[in-house]
Amino acid sequence: MKVLVADKISPKGVAYLRQQPGLEVIEAYGSSPAQMLELVKDVHAIAVRSETKITAEVIAAAPLLKVVGRAGVGVDNVDVEAATERGVIVMNTPSGNTISTAELTFTHILCGARPIAQAAASMKAGNWDRKTLSGIELYKKAIGIIGLGRIGSEVAKRAQAFGMRVLAYDPYLAPSRAKAMQVEAVTLDELFAQSDYITVHMPLTDDTLNMIDAAALAKCKKGVRIFNCARGGIINEKALIAALKTGHVAAAGLDVYEEEPLPKDSEFRTLPNVVLTPHIAASTAEAQESVGIEVAEQIADVLNGGVIRNAVNMPSIDAAALKILGPYLDLGAKLGTLVQQIAPAQIATLRITYWGKIVDLDANSVTRAIIRGYLRRISGEGINFVNAPFALERLGVKAEVVKSTSDSGYTELIQLEVAAPDGATFSASGTLIGKGNQPRIVSINGREVEVAAEGKLLVLENLDQPGMVGEVGTILGNDKVNIADMSLSRLAPGGTAYMVVRVDTEPSEAARQVIKNHAAIKQAKFVQL
Repeated sequence: MKVLVADKISPKGVAYLRQQPGLEVIEAYGSSPAQMLELVKDVHAIAVRSETKITAEVIAAAPLLKVVGRAGVGVDNVDVEAATERGVIVMNTPSGNTISTAELTFTHILCGARPIAQAAASMKAGNWDRKTLSGIELYKKAIGIIGLGRIGSEVAKRAQAFGMRVLAYDPYLAPSRAKAMQVEAVTLDELFAQSDYITVHMPLTDDTLNMIDAAALAKCKKGVRIFNCARGGIINEKALIAALKTGHVAAAGLDVYEEEPLPKDSEFRTLPNVVLTPHIAASTAEAQESVGIEVAEQIADVLNGGVIRNAVNMPSIDAAALKILGPYLDLGAKLGTLVQQIAPAQIATLRITYWGKIVDLDANSVTRAIIRGYLRRISGEGINFVNAPFALERLGVKAEVVKSTSDSGYTELIQLEVAAPDGATFSASGTLIGKGNQPRIVSINGREVEVAAEGKLLVLENLDQPGMVGEVGTILGNDKVNIADMSLSRLAPGGTAYMVVRVDTEPSEAARQVIKNHAAIKQAKFVQL
């Protein structure tokens, strides 16, 4: 079987692949898209970093392809959806660059406190300019860390070593976890108002896009220093440039950008109070060696029929087990995604209950699928079936699994229930129906419903009064949103009712506001499965 190493990975990783019996390794660095289409015609695996794009066209041109391995965290350069449709496993190496990214972040923080880069440039220009190159200390200053996952946690440790007061905003972080880490859990507005330094360590999602914009910067202290070694787009670049010019933001350090490579005419290049690096967070010998060896080992395992590790589009189980558990994995992932979107950001426990045939199966991978589904919109692309339980544990959330032999009323049933710190619970249950084992949602927050577990859902809690179905339908119709199907549920006439509407397209923000502001609607959630 042929393995195409399309981008340069650690020589030790390439050597490992060459040592595997039955594998032929082809190194083809810097290939053009047209060359890639030729190279992949008979390959079984592709190893990449971030340079080579594995598009749907490349995947379609590779009929023998089984696995794509990304030496790094992000899989932005791989069309995961196209790979999944073709049954191609996509894997990453999520932990290999944790320390290198944390260390680069702190390097930027130090350069933001003391103008080291500017001083070095001045000295090389023949100057001795001590007066204009003064800085500030880190000691006893407040650093705000947005996102306290793997990398954010490592940055917190380093900040504490410098005697800094560590503030942390992570809506999914349990208070007990914050206390154990000796950080102050605060709201985002509190972090903006109190921090002398701010660094972001969140994935780029709909919720984090432009998280730090002009309005957010206006809430910050004058003279704040801001750093981003996570993902471009979390900080609005136009707003940051404007604040750097006025001095409201005293300094910034960036390793990632909205557009990469950073355009040559970018105004960032002209600002004296910004330190720029070209997305080199993972560019250390140790990190590159680690991810290179790791991705090589993972590819070899897949091709040799072994365990699947760090897959971003399927669980880490063998093919025979996957055939049996596949429908449960799909249902579980969708239940996790559904509950995450109807529950509050911070939860204390996550409880999974199984009934029926799955009780007699190894449901560990299904449990991981549920947790990954729950975390997918929170933690981004680094979450997979291997690290999902650890990511949940880092948030301070306790997971419980129950296999029940009681009568659920269904041949098989999966229920996911989460509890907020105040004791409020949120839940959803699902089952499989028909010859194709189609996933169905059969209850939400204890209310019986029946709707296909796919697409886009409006979950509404409303007063049980005449005309509600028609009014919601009219609002959606006026918004050119077609209803695929609908399920209604109530406990008693005249009380509250649930309406779950599956729609073909996402309602506009204006239509959602009309629904939310309706006098009879107590709660409205738009859910994407």
